Amino acid sequence: MRESILTIPISEILEPKEGCPICRMRDMLELRTVEYIMGAAMMEPDVRIETNRAGFCLTHFSQMQKQKNRLSLALMLQTHLKEVDGKLFARKKLFEPKQARKAKLSSINSTCFVCEKVDWGLERLMRTFFEYTSDSAGKKQLEEQELICLPHFDLIHSLAPAYLKSKELDGFLNTISKLTEKYIEKLYKDVTHYCNMYDYRNSGKDADWGNSKDSIERAIRFLTSRG
Repeated sequence: MRESILTIPISEILEPKEGCPICRMRDMLELRTVEYIMGAAMMEPDVRIETNRAGFCLTHFSQMQKQKNRLSLALMLQTHLKEVDGKLFARKKLFEPKQARKAKLSSINSTCFVCEKVDWGLERLMRTFFEYTSDSAGKKQLEEQELICLPHFDLIHSLAPAYLKSKELDGFLNTISKLTEKYIEKLYKDVTHYCNMYDYRNSGKDADWGNSKDSIERAIRFLTSRG
């Protein structure tokens, strides 16, 4: 595939050989969305309508708190809280169903502005990801990756049949499976070594922890895509 404005982000995401490339894709989209919403877009009426409606999940609230502009976050919280109050505790309409408040509460607790934007962007980038990695250069970059985390291994398996021809599908999934299986084996070895280092026979100033010291963090990241 000839490199284009659509494939450049994918080739850049596959350039590093450490970690999960789909995590990097998601992280890029999250960062851009958080920076967007914490900037001038926060004052755009159509954007505020959406943030008031959807709110934010804990993950993205945490990312927004790390941005410098806390006033932007406070202003969005102010109008979001007002909307939540209006939805849940405004005077009931005459013929409003009994379960209406519960439905509204469930909706408020299950939506996030950043998640919605990231899901929208990820769907489109994944389409290009499959196209790009079907080409020889992209396939080589994919084969050189360190791992595919478990949630994104699942995502790829669910999306691949819709974007790849049957003759390409088996080979592609085999590549992904090899990466994931190899990493699980390595991770298991490192976690096991970490556990064994607590045996008194392995203690002492010359104890060799190998690559195990961050194995807990790596295992959590692999299993959840977060960490």
